Amino acid sequence: MQFEDLEIIEPILKALKDQNYITPTSIQEKAIPLILNRNDVIGSAQTGTGKTAAFAIPILQHLYLDRQQYNSPRKINALVITPTRELAIQIADSFTTYGKFTGIRNTVIFGGVKQGAQTNALRNGVDILVATPGRLLDLMDQGFVRLKDIEYFVLDEADRMLDMGFIHDIKKIIAKLPAKRQSLFFSATMPNNIVELSKKIVKNPTKVEVNPVSPTAETIQQYLYYTNKSDKKNLLRHILQDKKIDQVLLFSKTKHGADRIARNLKKQRISAAAIHGDKAQNQRQKALAQFKAGEIRVLVATDIAARGIDIDKLKYVINYDIPNIAETYIHRIGRSGRAGEEGTSISICEPEENAFVRDIEKLINQKIEIAKENPFPQTEKPMTERERKEWDKEKQKRKQEFFASRKQKSGRSNSYKFSRQKR
Repeated sequence: MQFEDLEIIEPILKALKDQNYITPTSIQEKAIPLILNRNDVIGSAQTGTGKTAAFAIPILQHLYLDRQQYNSPRKINALVITPTRELAIQIADSFTTYGKFTGIRNTVIFGGVKQGAQTNALRNGVDILVATPGRLLDLMDQGFVRLKDIEYFVLDEADRMLDMGFIHDIKKIIAKLPAKRQSLFFSATMPNNIVELSKKIVKNPTKVEVNPVSPTAETIQQYLYYTNKSDKKNLLRHILQDKKIDQVLLFSKTKHGADRIARNLKKQRISAAAIHGDKAQNQRQKALAQFKAGEIRVLVATDIAARGIDIDKLKYVINYDIPNIAETYIHRIGRSGRAGEEGTSISICEPEENAFVRDIEKLINQKIEIAKENPFPQTEKPMTERERKEWDKEKQKRKQEFFASRKQKSGRSNSYKFSRQKR
């Protein structure tokens, strides 16, 4: 099947051909006809399956045909809500790409930057609004955005929305939407809380599910290094001595960890940058742009910051920390080996993460190949339950002592200042 077989109008087909998009993905093939027929849709699909085009193309077509018929002034007719700034920008870019010859105008709004440019774009009139929940509510409260004309509503990455604590914001937004609308709901996973949320959004939906043939792409080579926690830094340096590994997306489980890894790599004269939720939006965009341009060799990211980031022909993913949720591993390594390209995943496992590896291997139904050359093999054993409790107890004690000491020092310093002032 080709896009031409999906009853897509010529202006959009032309834009797709410009991008050399000929054959739709599975979710596009299933969802586009349903959305063109104005059905509410629940799509269960992971990042990298082409779901953005699955909803963007039919929405553009609806709006283009409506405009041809009515030629009314521009107003926000379509709203797409997504959890992260990076994903919002990418979705808006997709609407621009596919709508190149339609005259349909979109804009994107997100937090972490000044709102001036965003409110100016809204004043100039837009047909499609792509937004993160927080900034959307802010601009609604200020009167810059009204949702009374929304005909097409998309909630994207619903599972991630809930993980990030956006549930109350989502409910507030839904309450402001017109009852009569077409709603599209996309989520990588469908646990009970997601199903319950979907019931508040879609009416008599058609479910579209894209199950990968195997949990991990066949084009991805997976390697595993077992090492000690204290040796991870040195092992990473050893791995990156291989010059073939020229562009790496490296995952850290924490923001502080991401910053620390990037700093250590820079000390070793390896170009690196970290992206996570505490970074300013312009810093994140700059780092991503530099990485895509090949100016940065290693982009260190947390799972949330990396969600929705598409990097063409990315070959290498490194799991510096093994995720404690097996599905997250699949999301991570799926960043490489896309569109039939070969990819390589390298995971570095410390003793306390051994159990996570077993969970991953169980999920993907295969053993991950252990790397042959490892100058820093794992010699330590994971803590027993009793040892872990003792360790946590000791860690808590040290933490309390540290803060008590700091408080004491602060008190002394203040009393000294006070006595100096009295003199």
